[in-house]
Amino acid sequence: MPAKKTTARARQDKREGKSASTQAGEFVHDEIKRIRHGKHGARSAKQAIAIGLSEARRAGVKVPAKKSAAKKSAAKKASSKKTTAHRAAAKKSGESKTTRARAATKALKRESTKTVSHSALSKQAKGSAHKRTATSRSASAKKAAHTKGAAGRSAAAKKAARTRATRAKAR
Repeated sequence: MPAKKTTARARQDKREGKSASTQAGEFVHDEIKRIRHGKHGARSAKQAIAIGLSEARRAGVKVPAKKSAAKKSAAKKASSKKTTAHRAAAKKSGESKTTRARAATKALKRESTKTVSHSALSKQAKGSAHKRTATSRSASAKKAAHTKGAAGRSAAAKKAARTRATRAKAR
């Protein structure tokens, strides 16, 4: 369950008119923090992000479903009869929601916390950006610059100048 502060930050983002992905980002950050603190682990950076997005959806953030999800939902409807039969079988075997939840948590606790290291998340972000088109990446960068505002752009430019100066000294 997400922290109240996380939900409050997401609501603040919504009030400020920020996108659903920005609102969901608060939950992803929270999940990464939980993993880094050792509450549990994750199999990959993608899994950590997926857990965060899932929590965001449960909290009411309108995060768009993946493109492949539409196909999956059609397949899900087709196999709903099988699911009902599976649930009935699970009830007979005595498996409850709490048992399943405990098993999931136990499995996550066995996983590594290195999956949300700075280098692992960087690798994930670069791989994800590489799949997008140059036009798409450019458009999102322009949108980010526009929504940042004049003061934000000025601060970012100063920070970039400092970074360039530091790296020039190191050479």
